[in-house]
Formats: sequence, structure tokens, C-alpha cells
Amino acid sequence: MRLLSWNIHKGIGGRDRRYSLARVIDCIEAENPDIICLQEVDRHVRRSHFDDQPRLLSRYFRCHSVFQANVPVGGGSYGNLVLSRWPVESRHRITLRQESRKPRGAQLLVVDAPEGRLHLVHTHLGLAEQERHWQMTRLLGHMLFRSADQHPTVIVGDFNDWRDTLAPAALALNGFAQVTAPVVRFRTFPAWLAMGSLDKAFVRGGIDVRHARVVRTSLAKTASDHLPLVVDFHLK
Repeated sequence: MRLLSWNIHKGIGGRDRRYSLARVIDCIEAENPDIICLQEVDRHVRRSHFDDQPRLLSRYFRCHSVFQANVPVGGGSYGNLVLSRWPVESRHRITLRQESRKPRGAQLLVVDAPEGRLHLVHTHLGLAEQERHWQMTRLLGHMLFRSADQHPTVIVGDFNDWRDTLAPAALALNGFAQVTAPVVRFRTFPAWLAMGSLDKAFVRGGIDVRHARVVRTSLAKTASDHLPLVVDFHLK
């Protein structure tokens, strides 16, 4: 099974600042993922031509679609999107907003995959280190997260964790192993000259990770300001 996680920057290129959802689609299609986790997905926002990106992407890939709008922009919004080849058995969304900071959230899905049920947690964390640690503690302690403890779990998304401090803290204490390690192999930002390992994946339970990598094609380097992360795995 293949999972792709990517901050698509609303479909706006990191260097040329040109909006093109087609570039994002072409890059995803080249990887042929079964589960697609996207951050910074626009819906009805001027900068992205008022496109309903969740609808356009789900229609193109013919996938089950779950969108979480986090940040209001004008008359629209942007947030997190999960597309899955396989049915989504349950879906929840929780807020990870701290006081007056930018709204953040997490999607908690149970995916009915061919090898069994997978607990998929998809998020985009804040810019401040203290904020991120608060968000991760809230997420891991939330009753909706705990309700799926019996399933193999993957947590994936844009962690904004430049110093990689979350892995040895709350995540390790809750039994999660970091897939995207060592971090020097998983630099994803900025796309054209990647220095930071911001896009991460963690697993717990019966998940056998076969391979994980960053997509470094010329198309990926122009389509967004982040590079995509791809994880190949099986459920034991």
C-alpha cells in the first residue's frame, strides 16, 4: 500500500508563484498512491481562481474524499484533505487551535483497506515549537484518537518541526516510531532547495514500512513550496 503526504501550498508554485492544480495532479498521479493526504487545500478562494479543490481532486482521482476546513479566507477556506481508494469506515475531526493562533486541526479516519483497518491521522501543526507540543499532546490524549487504539495507526502531515523535537517527546512516549528518520534523508522544504524535514510520518501497531522517500522530481520542485513524502507499507 502506498501513502502520499504533501503540503500543496494551495496549488501555487513556491518559486514562480503560479497557480496550477494540474501540476499537483500530475505529480500525485506519477506516484500512484492509494491514500493521499494533502495540506493547504483551497476551497472557493480568490488566489486559486475560486476552485473547489477538494471536489476537483476527488473527482479526478475517483477517490473517497474527506475535507477539513481549518482557516477561513474571504468567502472560502483552506485545510486538510484525505483521498482514499478504499472506503472510510469512520471519520472525525478535532481542532488543534491554541488561543489566538492560526486555526489548526487533525483528521482521524479509519480506512477499510484490503489488508485490514488502518487508523489514519492527518494533521498540519503550528509554527511555534511550544504550540506544536501542546497540539501533539492534545491529539494523542483526545478520546476520539484513543477510541481507535486497537487499529494500526499512522500519523502523517506537515509537522513544521524544524528541530525534530516531537519524535522523542509525546510521540515516543505513546509508542510511535518515526518513519522519516534520519531527518537528513527527508528534507522537504523549501522545495527548490530543501533544508528542513517538515513533512513527517509516524507509525504504531502492526504496520510494516517497506520504504519511505521524498519525491524530488523537477515537477515536484515547481508545483508547491514543499516536496511530497511517499511511504510504502503493509499491515501485518
